[in-house]
Amino acid sequence: MALFNAQHDLTALAAHLQAEPDALLIACFCAEWCKTCQQYQPAFEALATQFPQACLIWIDIEEQPELVGDEDIEDFPTLLIQNENGTVFYGPMLPHIEHLARLVHSISERSPVVDAGPGDLRALVAAAA
Repeated sequence: MALFNAQHDLTALAAHLQAEPDALLIACFCAEWCKTCQQYQPAFEALATQFPQACLIWIDIEEQPELVGDEDIEDFPTLLIQNENGTVFYGPMLPHIEHLARLVHSISERSPVVDAGPGDLRALVAAAA
């Protein structure tokens, strides 16, 4: 299980991503002031036990703007999922963890890559660390 809070664990996150280059990344972009995010965070963190092969990352967009790239995130939570091929999902999602769990279960190495999101999160983390 790999679960990181980018604000507090950036160095460890960068090391993990370098050691596990093919890990599925599931990032949640939120803000500390957002009540929905505060309620969603424990469920997102618990999801890490369901997907031990994935790397889950909690990113506060105001504390870690360098991990957002040029994106203007307006809705919370906004999720980013990247596999070894690139971004396979990027966008806001209702704060029901079951929706994210179903989406993650549906992703495979043949999932189509979308041209959306902040770009390669691994590269953004490496540059910020």
